[in-house]
Amino acid sequence: MNKLLEKINNDLKEAMKAKDVETLSVLRMLIAATRNKEITLRKDGVAELSDEQALEVVASEIKKRRDSAEAYLAGGRQELAEKENAEIKVLEKYMPEQMSDEELEKVVREVMAAGAADFGKIMGQTMAKVKGKTDGAKVGEIVKKLLEK
Repeated sequence: MNKLLEKINNDLKEAMKAKDVETLSVLRMLIAATRNKEITLRKDGVAELSDEQALEVVASEIKKRRDSAEAYLAGGRQELAEKENAEIKVLEKYMPEQMSDEELEKVVREVMAAGAADFGKIMGQTMAKVKGKTDGAKVGEIVKKLLEK
């Protein structure tokens, strides 16, 4: 088992002991999502997620919650948006430290200097370099800003 999944399982046990219902719910959902990912990758009956693949699952779950929170706010459901944001806080503990805007802009400039000229190529190459360390929407904003200059 990879280190990230071990940490999640240990935190699940701690949440059970502490009777932290909210954290327990989020971690159970996260474990289910990682198992679903393992099932999709399964070949010859065996599959184990790498830390990178597990991070992708966590990032995907965070994105789902951000999208839901935005939808709830647009629909005037503040309490549901707050619940989604609380779940995001639990999930963010498993993500690596996020890049600052300055660091991200530096990576985008390097990609552009290497010859990528259109939005899609710049996004693709940048996301490959910063995988798990930032949000795709933030990368998109910076690429657009730099392309306008």
